[in-house]
Amino acid sequence: MKTLEGKKVAILTENGFEEEELTSPKRALEDAGATVHIISPQEKKVKGWSHDHWSIELPPVDVNVSRANTEDYDALMIPGGVINPDKMRINKDCIAFATEFMESGKPIGAICHGPQLLIETGLLSGRDLTSYPSLKTDLTNAGANWTDKEVVVDNGLVTSRTPKDLPAFNKKLIEEVAEGQHQPAH
Repeated sequence: MKTLEGKKVAILTENGFEEEELTSPKRALEDAGATVHIISPQEKKVKGWSHDHWSIELPPVDVNVSRANTEDYDALMIPGGVINPDKMRINKDCIAFATEFMESGKPIGAICHGPQLLIETGLLSGRDLTSYPSLKTDLTNAGANWTDKEVVVDNGLVTSRTPKDLPAFNKKLIEEVAEGQHQPAH
């Protein structure tokens, strides 16, 4: 059943995304009927990372983040990897794109190190989430309530820890995208 028919999801990424943390949710969203666009500061291709080495290149980047409009999308997904979110968290366009989604109440999925970008929005205070364990202190310092669980959902914000959590993450992300916009958290 195509539960996400007519929905458009933005995957925001930079070079260095953890391959499986982008390709698995992308495939799950598309299988559920969503249109998925790769949004990136890169113009043509974005390069993945697999465990300990560079891996696939994903052509094309559908929209450069500097030209992306959050109003064109129903949800946002942020893959992890150590390099990817670290590069995005210092990119003003990536921060602005993520901030607009956080303010809108539209569903957001972030896995592993992906929530690192969300810290830069300044909008995690009081939110329940999880991440790769090394981000616990950073997220707690940003005001989030961090829990070591396979998947945590808070008002449309779906987070998970590692690639082994992808089945639960993908299922909850699809549920939240199907539900649509939530009341923005303040």
